[in-house]
Amino acid sequence: MEEIKLDVQIRNKIGTRRIKGLRREGFLPAVVYGGKRGPTTIKVDRRIYEKTMRLYRGQSVVFYMTVLEGEKKIRDYSTIVKEEQLDPVSDKLVHIDFKRIDLKEKLEIKVSLVSKGEAIGVKQDKGSLDHAMWELEVFCLPTNIPKKIEVDVSVLGIGDVIYVKDIVLPDGVITNHDPESIVFSVVPPMKEEAPTEEEAEPEVTKEKKGDEKKEEGKA
Repeated sequence: MEEIKLDVQIRNKIGTRRIKGLRREGFLPAVVYGGKRGPTTIKVDRRIYEKTMRLYRGQSVVFYMTVLEGEKKIRDYSTIVKEEQLDPVSDKLVHIDFKRIDLKEKLEIKVSLVSKGEAIGVKQDKGSLDHAMWELEVFCLPTNIPKKIEVDVSVLGIGDVIYVKDIVLPDGVITNHDPESIVFSVVPPMKEEAPTEEEAEPEVTKEKKGDEKKEEGKA
């Protein structure tokens, strides 16, 4: 688990106009919820947040969040990102939902599934690796959250499959996902089909004009 420090500012004023103003100023509106406290509306520095997420792309992280009001510290939270909302047109990040967590209580979280090695069926037989599942929901303590789950695919030949039940999870991590769900498989290369007789162009025979005249003379 990566625990990253993140300073945020409390957001007392809400409303569409105010939110648009925050975004122009380089902030992202966000909310923190969960636990025994009610929701807390905050604003997050867009540049810092996006830089952090790029740095830890594809990894599960816990934010050690300090909520400030100006320079005054209000409280600290341990949080995870529950949801990122994107603009449907520009695909730009517009809002974040953070969930408070207790480091001593287990939680369910999605972790990225990553292939490791090159499958034999790809390397030797020109097959293709089909990555059917990209994330796996696991259940563990926040301190045991894997950054990612690597799955060794190097032994896979054509037609071989890795299921959820085949994945070796770290100590203290379990999953309730369907064990028969396919994670990776190697499929054979596509074969080019020869054109059928119907698809083949008919052969056209052209007679010479001289030959046509000879035939007419004989008639």
